[in-house]
Amino acid sequence: MFTNDLLSGKRALITGGGTGLGKGMARRFLGLGATVYICGRREDVLKQVIEESGGAIHARPCDVRDAQAVEEMIEVIWKDGPLDILVNNAAGNFLARTEELSPRAFESVIGIVLLGTIHVTTACGRRWLAASHPASVLNISATYAPSGSAYVVPSAVSKAGVNALTRSLAVEWGNRGIRMNGIAPGPIPTEGAFSRLLPRPELEKFARERNPLRRFGTVEELADLAAFLVSDRAGYINGEIITMDGGEWLQGAGEFTALGRLLNEEEWQAMKPRKRQS
Repeated sequence: MFTNDLLSGKRALITGGGTGLGKGMARRFLGLGATVYICGRREDVLKQVIEESGGAIHARPCDVRDAQAVEEMIEVIWKDGPLDILVNNAAGNFLARTEELSPRAFESVIGIVLLGTIHVTTACGRRWLAASHPASVLNISATYAPSGSAYVVPSAVSKAGVNALTRSLAVEWGNRGIRMNGIAPGPIPTEGAFSRLLPRPELEKFARERNPLRRFGTVEELADLAAFLVSDRAGYINGEIITMDGGEWLQGAGEFTALGRLLNEEEWQAMKPRKRQS
C-alpha cells in the first residue's frame, strides 16, 4: 500500500512537526508525495527540519495556544491552496504529583494539547466546510486518555478531550467529507519522549519488559500508521482512536500510574523542573 504516490497531490499540515513524532510523520508524508507544512514555537528547530529536507518541507512558527496566531498561519497556508490533511500532534506534558502542579502548569498543557487541537481543527474545518472540500484530520492521543493516569493528569484530561472532539466531529462533519481519526501511541523513544521523563535507567527497562512485545514502538511504525489513516485508502475509517502500544494497555490502566510505588521522595523533588513541550 505504501507506494511513493500514496499521498500525491495532498497538502498536509503537522503541528509540533519540528521534533519527534511530528518530524517523523513529516518526512514520511513527504516521501509518499505530499506537500508538507509543519509548525511549532521554536524557529531554530523548524529551520533545521527545512534544511534537512532540502527546502522540501515548509514551516511556519506558531503557538497553537493562540487562536489568532493559528488563524493567521492557516490563512497564509491557504493562499497556496487548501489543505487536505491535518495532523494535530503538538503536545506538552509534565511528570509530577498533581498537588505540586501550579494552575499555569495545567493551563500550559491544556492550552497546547486540547485548545491547540481545537484552534487548528476549527480554523481548517470552517474553510473546508465553506468550500465543500474533503479532508482528513488525525489527532495524536494517548493510551491513558480513556482511563486517566496518575502523575500526568493535565495531559490525561487534555487527551480525553481530544478523543471526545475526534469522535464528535467524525459524526458532525463526516457527511460533509471530513474524516476524523486518532492514534493513541504507547512509549516511543524520541526527543522528550516517555523514556526521557524517567529519572532512572532501570525504569525504562521496567517499562520495556512490561510490554507484551518486550520493546518500545518506533517513529517509523507510527508514521506508517498515520500515513495510512490520512490517505484515501482509509476512506471508510472515521471516528476511530487506534491504539498502537504493543498491547501494553491491556495489562492495566494508566501508563504512568506505577511510578507511585517506584519513585522515592528525592526523585520526585528532582523531577519538579522537568517538562516536555513540542
